[in-house]
Amino acid sequence: MEVVYEDNHIIIVNKKSGEIVQGDKTGDVPLSDTVKAYIKERYQKPGEVFLGVVHRLDRPVSGLVVFARTSKALTRLNKMFAEGQVHKTYWAIVEMRNESHSTFNIQHSAFNELTHWLVRNEKQNKSYAYDHEVPHSKKAILRYRPIAQSDRYTLLEVNLLTGRHHQIRCQLAALGMPIKGDLKYGAKRSNPDGSISLLSHRVEFIHPVSKEKIVLESPLPEDNLWQTLKKLVK
Repeated sequence: MEVVYEDNHIIIVNKKSGEIVQGDKTGDVPLSDTVKAYIKERYQKPGEVFLGVVHRLDRPVSGLVVFARTSKALTRLNKMFAEGQVHKTYWAIVEMRNESHSTFNIQHSAFNELTHWLVRNEKQNKSYAYDHEVPHSKKAILRYRPIAQSDRYTLLEVNLLTGRHHQIRCQLAALGMPIKGDLKYGAKRSNPDGSISLLSHRVEFIHPVSKEKIVLESPLPEDNLWQTLKKLVK
């Protein structure tokens, strides 16, 4: 486990692909339990350690996850996330299926806003995107822009304006840009380590207790494609 930031009220860690943030039916040890064990040992905490989960990342996604260490921080962070006061930036490596998007002008790319209505299928653990409102759908909005491009892949910067199930994965796939390795949403092949090439790269917010500005970035995965595209970022 890699701790990126910690104080008395919050702790932010860099999640690896394959880790689950909270316990689920698999019975695998969640990241939240690992963080609790770390706090208990580091600070010699007697009894049960408090840790609040304020947001999640899908299992195959890597990057920054924010936890609350106190009930005060948890209440305030939950409100901040709900009101959009925590700004998260994702990086996604995508395949380009749509010819109109195959070549971006990287240097002059502004953010594009993308709106869909998503319907979640619980049995399939998958969301489906529609360009109009349908029964049981939820409106999903994100902004994206290309920041680097290789012969076969494009690196996108993505900002979420809503928080829906598999939102980035589903919306980009609907646009003809499935995330590399994401077989569930149309990628041609899986990544060797089972990850998908989606990273919770940056988080920015006002500390819920100290009121200091917190700005953090996660390290990039070590594989060659991530590192190559990073060098091409304008």
